[in-house]
Amino acid sequence: MEFPNVTAVAKANVYFEGRVVSHTILSADGSKRTLGLIYPGTYHFGTAAAELMQIVDGCCSVVPDGTELKSSYASGTEFRVPANSGFTITVNDGICQYVCSFLD
Repeated sequence: MEFPNVTAVAKANVYFEGRVVSHTILSADGSKRTLGLIYPGTYHFGTAAAELMQIVDGCCSVVPDGTELKSSYASGTEFRVPANSGFTITVNDGICQYVCSFLD
């Protein structure tokens, strides 16, 4: 995946003591994405805006807030997260790489 003509924010978004790290990129049309790495572990994220999470390497499992439904995602797959909700993501081994597009 490539994103031409973007502005990259150098300061990283660091969560869970460095176990999840991302960088923000801003497109000329005003859209925002983060490109990130998730190391093994289980993490909960809340969302303000709706998100499209695209897995570009590795794999993870996700449980949306308010459900017990666990779904697995591997490289080349994606999932959506509604605005004002959240999800728990688990990476069992290796590193999961993702692109998060903010949809609102």
